[in-house]
Amino acid sequence: MIAGLDHVQLAAPVGSEELLRGFYGEVLGMTEIAKPAVLAARGGCWFSAGAVQLHLGVEEDFRPARKAHPGILVRGIEAFGERLAGFGVDVTWDAALPGYRRFYALDPVGNRLEFLEPERLPS
Repeated sequence: MIAGLDHVQLAAPVGSEELLRGFYGEVLGMTEIAKPAVLAARGGCWFSAGAVQLHLGVEEDFRPARKAHPGILVRGIEAFGERLAGFGVDVTWDAALPGYRRFYALDPVGNRLEFLEPERLPS
C-alpha cells in the first residue's frame, strides 16, 4: 500500500544549479539538502521545507514542465504570493479549484509550480 510521497523531482538544464539554489533557497525559503555522494556526481540539487522534498535533476535535452507540476501547500498564501512577486516572479492567481486559494509561478528554468492553501483549515 502507498504510505506517502517521499519527494517530487523536476528536471533542469545542465549547469543551472546556482540559479536553482537562488530561487528555491532564497526566494521560496527552502533548505538545500545534501545529495548522496553517488548521486551528487550527476548534478542537480535537492531542497526541503518541512516534510516536503523537491529534487531537481539535470537533463541534457531539458524541456521545462509547462503542464505537469508539483502542488505545494503553503500557509499565508497572500503573503507568500507577495514575497514571490517582490523577487520579480510572475504570480498567476487561479480561482478554479473550489475550497482553495492558489496561484501558479514558473521557476527560473521554466518549470510550472502550483502553490495552494485550503480556504478552511482542517479542525
